[in-house]
Amino acid sequence: MYDIIVAGAGHAGCEAVLAAARMGSSCLLISSDLTTIARMSCNPAIGGVAKGQITREIDALGGEMGKAIDTTGIQFRMLNRSKGPAMHSPRAQADRNLYSQYMRKVIEEEKNIDLLQDTVTSIKCSVDTFQAVVLSSGRVIRAKAAILTCGTFLNGLIHIGMNHYPGGRTIAEPPVYGLTEHLVGLGFISGRLKTGTPPRIDARSVDYSKVEKQQGDEEPVTFSFKTIRDLNRRQISCFVTNTNPLTHEILKKGFDRSPLFTGKVQGVGPRYCPSIEDKICRFPDKSGHHIFLEPEGFDTNEMYVNGFSTSLPEEIQLKGLRSIAGLEQAKMIRPGYAIEYDYFFPHQIKRTLETKLIVNLYFAGQINGTSGYEEAAAQGLMAGINASLKTQSRPPLLLKRSDAYIGVLIDDLVTKETNEPYRMFTSSAEHRLMLRHDNADIRLRHFGAAAGLIDKETFSACSHNIELIRVLKELLFHTRVSASEINTMLVSLGYTIVNSSQSALSLLKRPGIHLTMLIDASPILNNAVNAITSNPLLYEQVEIDLKYEGYLKRDLFMTERILRLESHLIPPSFRYDTVSGLSNEGREKLNKHQPETIGQASRILGVSPSDISVLMVHLGR
Repeated sequence: MYDIIVAGAGHAGCEAVLAAARMGSSCLLISSDLTTIARMSCNPAIGGVAKGQITREIDALGGEMGKAIDTTGIQFRMLNRSKGPAMHSPRAQADRNLYSQYMRKVIEEEKNIDLLQDTVTSIKCSVDTFQAVVLSSGRVIRAKAAILTCGTFLNGLIHIGMNHYPGGRTIAEPPVYGLTEHLVGLGFISGRLKTGTPPRIDARSVDYSKVEKQQGDEEPVTFSFKTIRDLNRRQISCFVTNTNPLTHEILKKGFDRSPLFTGKVQGVGPRYCPSIEDKICRFPDKSGHHIFLEPEGFDTNEMYVNGFSTSLPEEIQLKGLRSIAGLEQAKMIRPGYAIEYDYFFPHQIKRTLETKLIVNLYFAGQINGTSGYEEAAAQGLMAGINASLKTQSRPPLLLKRSDAYIGVLIDDLVTKETNEPYRMFTSSAEHRLMLRHDNADIRLRHFGAAAGLIDKETFSACSHNIELIRVLKELLFHTRVSASEINTMLVSLGYTIVNSSQSALSLLKRPGIHLTMLIDASPILNNAVNAITSNPLLYEQVEIDLKYEGYLKRDLFMTERILRLESHLIPPSFRYDTVSGLSNEGREKLNKHQPETIGQASRILGVSPSDISVLMVHLGR
């Protein structure tokens, strides 16, 4: 008998089993194909807008994704540098095969993990409590808890034109049959979603004279806080081109054989990552759409055509590709396709990711209706942590919206109506200025340490950095810089000269002035700062905290108000039918979601402020 069984070895499953095992739980990882652990079935990249912040949060809590991409990345870029710090998002291209090999190696080296190649088709329960999984081979394996991370495998169906094939992530992988129906029989409510992927082409068939080269950053920002910065690391280029009116006309000729437009696909697709045929229909006035050509690794000619996700007939895909500048002679290695699959509406899970119907059964990843490797990995990590904590009779780890993007993700899942694949955006996080990628360790290391995923040395180093940041802020508050030292700099930035010394803090708050400029301009400040630290990453955090001090204080004030609502717990299985004064819609939504706190109830679509007032009065009694 195991402590925890994890079904599925995608990004959610890998983080779940590693977290639980590192916390001391005996674990079994079950996958239909152990050669495809952590497979990047869609784009070969980690991070991006909001997703980069999530990846750093996973690392800060003790997860593995950040280390994996740092080890196997082939290009690193910081997105949105021209915008404010809340929008800065790291992204990296990965060597697809190396990434999977890295994760399998890490899992195999963990002593508390056993591997089994098989498929979970049902579970066994004692009344409403999980007891065991049942495999396709008929074998029954008992455990204290189970985490289902089924990805897109549940009744997966792949579409290319009017042809469709059973498939899990790819045509080569079989879907999982029976598990959806079994869980529905237990009382769960399932739905159907769709996602897609673009064609892959032979990189040797691209005319590079007609496409724009996109190089990695000269000073790459890595994801793990433990990765040593390597300014000489090997990187390879991506490329950019565009569709054109001819491309759109060619693709339109296949719309009558598109599974999206003929009704063959019943699942709802991601609104913010549409197929190329969706883009053409939704934006008819746009003459072109960006196409990003992304290599899939150091030692392969396979190239990912980002922005050209499609399920059109194969010959139409190829004609459309060859109408794009630089791709006139493109050789298609495999076509794009759409895949539809089952998921379970996430109002059926708690904030711990434990299901409400079955005790000690957890859902994580695309089974909850999310889209993306990072969102899946974050859920897997939290499910692994909470399943392990529960089997050890310890309190759960619950991240608030003000703690992390991961907290926003989980709160959105359990309170909002998820009728399309959920994708994280910076706009989803009302506290995004606090939830930056650069301070994820400061925000979350103590949670990881409390769970047992962060060792004492790492936690001590983080605590030391927090103290250094405090001391630096104090220094800048009390230090004045002479006019003679800073006037040259001020004039170069378009400011008028000053006649007296200025506070270093007030200077730093001026637009365009950075801490490194002040350090270079003032020998006294230079010596004082270097006596504390010469770490440029700490300079960056100090600068952001001080420049945006007013906004951050306002955020903290809002957080404190929200926390008052979060502190009001609602008893499990509370009967809202007994509360007079609730609106009919509010009562229906509260019964459906069964929120755990007043704060959570207030964020449910359809629950009005007056409903919350009535509920607080009733609970106060």
